[in-house]
Amino acid sequence: MQKRTIRKIAILGSGIMGSRIACHFANIGVDVMLLDILPRELTADETAKGLTIDHPSVRNRIVNDALQATVKANPSALYRKSTAAKIKTGNFTDNLKDISDCDWVMEVVVENAEIKRKVFEQVEQFRKPGSLITSNTSGIPIHIMSAGRSEDFRKNFCGTHFFNPPRYLRLLEIIPGPDTDPSVIDFLMHYGDLHLGKTTVLCKDTPAFIANRIGVFSILSLFHQVEKSGLTVEEVDKLTGPVIGRPKSATFRTCDVVGLDTLVHVANGLKAGVPNDSKNAMFELPSYISKMVEQKWFGDKTKQGFYKKVKNEKGKSDILALDLKTLEYRPQVKAKFETLESTKTIDDLRQRLKVLIIGKDKAGDFYRESFYGLFQYVSERIPEIADEVFRIDAALEAGFGWEIGPYETWDLFDVPSTVKAMEAAGFKPAAWVYQMLEKGINSFYSIENGKKLYYDITSGKYQLIPGQENYVVLHPLRGTKTVWTNGGCNVIDIGDDVLCCEFNTKMNTMGSDVVMGVNKAIELAEKNYKGLVIGNDGANFSAGANLAMVFMMAIEQEYDEIDMAIRMFQQMNMRVRYSSIPVVVAPFGLTLGGGCEMTLHADKVQAHAELYTGLVEFGVGLIPGGGGTKEFALRFADGTKDGDIETNTLREKFLTIGQAKVSTSAAEAFDMGILKLGRDEISLNRSRLIADAKRAAIEMADAGYTQPIQRKDIKVLGKSGLGLIWVGANSMLSGHYISEHDQLISQKLGYVMCGGDLSAPSLVSEQYLLDLEREAFLSLTGEKKTLERIQSILTTGKPLRN
Repeated sequence: MQKRTIRKIAILGSGIMGSRIACHFANIGVDVMLLDILPRELTADETAKGLTIDHPSVRNRIVNDALQATVKANPSALYRKSTAAKIKTGNFTDNLKDISDCDWVMEVVVENAEIKRKVFEQVEQFRKPGSLITSNTSGIPIHIMSAGRSEDFRKNFCGTHFFNPPRYLRLLEIIPGPDTDPSVIDFLMHYGDLHLGKTTVLCKDTPAFIANRIGVFSILSLFHQVEKSGLTVEEVDKLTGPVIGRPKSATFRTCDVVGLDTLVHVANGLKAGVPNDSKNAMFELPSYISKMVEQKWFGDKTKQGFYKKVKNEKGKSDILALDLKTLEYRPQVKAKFETLESTKTIDDLRQRLKVLIIGKDKAGDFYRESFYGLFQYVSERIPEIADEVFRIDAALEAGFGWEIGPYETWDLFDVPSTVKAMEAAGFKPAAWVYQMLEKGINSFYSIENGKKLYYDITSGKYQLIPGQENYVVLHPLRGTKTVWTNGGCNVIDIGDDVLCCEFNTKMNTMGSDVVMGVNKAIELAEKNYKGLVIGNDGANFSAGANLAMVFMMAIEQEYDEIDMAIRMFQQMNMRVRYSSIPVVVAPFGLTLGGGCEMTLHADKVQAHAELYTGLVEFGVGLIPGGGGTKEFALRFADGTKDGDIETNTLREKFLTIGQAKVSTSAAEAFDMGILKLGRDEISLNRSRLIADAKRAAIEMADAGYTQPIQRKDIKVLGKSGLGLIWVGANSMLSGHYISEHDQLISQKLGYVMCGGDLSAPSLVSEQYLLDLEREAFLSLTGEKKTLERIQSILTTGKPLRN
């Protein structure tokens, strides 16, 4: 079997998807050649400069403009802007010959089969034998594009369907052609998972593959359901968003973002492409959708769709909703349903869904019809689009952002009783579901020894989901492997003598339960285990300390209680740093405030690439009080080399906290000094994060890990540094850039980072800095303006600038 290494890739087509895919390959360190067509004529600006159509800047204008637009876009397609240097641009006419040294050639041109075939005809002239050739098509049959090509081309060719935006959406569908070498598929399934951070799903060469086939059916069937039920745009988005584990943009807002024209294009393709689908009529557009298309109300790209932003009489922006009966825009009306009200206190999605499906009001009727229709449809798509249930769930979860896929949801509702309810409602599932139940198997998934199995239709038995050896999934382990638990933490044995401490508070915020749990996890690990991982399977690692608790104690002026809480939080983080076993922290997503402070104290950090971390306490009128300020003072001291201008480095560290900077990636967290080069590592795939952290803990233990000694040699600048910070804060106040309260916080922060008002640079201990930090934090909790900021965050979610 050919040994493959991807050092260089050619991306053919620089549109939105092409440029974004190019950026993501650059993110992982691959050299990229991005090509597009030549322009047909000069722009007015080029003419004014006296350029000709043959000038190099003109010939590459289309590709360069597209790439620059992508690099400037927000959210960024790049982990850090400098990564764009990995991408070289060119055009098909001058540079297609250069694909001869590429290991992979990916076509991302317009969705037109004939145009793609012409591109591949040219590619075959220049590609090196054995190189990968793939298409990012979202639905054109793979066998059509490879027809007529050479044997070597066909065996190295398949579909690689990324979802937009490719950096952020985790799905990568791999679609073999009729002659694709199985080793090519194996390679891409592994490469996409390990190196691109994707959930790779093997698909059959059927229209729209898996995710779009099911996802677009779900949306179109909902369109028809709404037409019958009379539900409003706001009501549907309330019912189909986070409350059922779907994205915040729910249904209609998502259509506005993606573009109704895009959705309609896929729906029309499915209407024509799957004539034998029993639900083919669902791909017919309802009348109100057709009228919206006629009016070009496509959503954000045309400034109006299901929602429209307008200026009111006061000049402020209002977002109106479309009345689907009159097709006129009107002010939004808050959606309310008794069933939703009854689930407000249920944080666990799985438990919440069980309540929603039995609702007695209009919402309950909506859920039963939509879920029963979905379950029927996915059962009928096996074996047409996939042979295994887990592939359908994985595609919907990774491609459409569903927290729980359709088959796992069906399991939650109890398959046997749900099948009866579906029959009564006219949604009879496929025959194989009945055959499964006749065997006494009543669920599509099963947990055995902490591993997840799926019902395999061919064998009629449960089979292990492939690839699980690369992952540690906490959910299946909680039932049998939890060794300690309280209200805020679970301590779970994840095998090979390693424990994992996971948080389960709201937003994984850190209060007394988490402090107790982390300390207990370290205690248990020190007695009987090799190491500890601190990580979880939530939406985010941690939103930080429990601000509501701090606010209530401050309002009651319980300053001794605040002092004790901060002292315990500091001690917990110092315990993370100074224990007899390696502690690996595995942050991902939002890792703010206290979550960042815990990360700073780890023996090693195994971070997910999508890490949004920072010390954000300044925004609520405080300074980091759990050791974060101390740690930045320590890292300032360790990072200052002979010949460096110390005050410049101090200013940089100070502003990272003072401006509440948050990284937009793990790569930026390295640049900010939160992650350490040479020690910390990045996992591209979120699903691998806990397993990678576990591996790191084992490696450190096997290498002879010994408990570090607390530092007493931290150089601080004292008054010389403090003067710089005070002058800067005064200047910012005089220029009206900051408030008096910001000035006070700056002075407190500077006081800690400089080690107080010492007369000369001195060496101090970690405990000395922790005491200063705690005193400064405590004093700020007594400030009225700090309490106003905390209250604003708690009530509105927005910081108050006072």
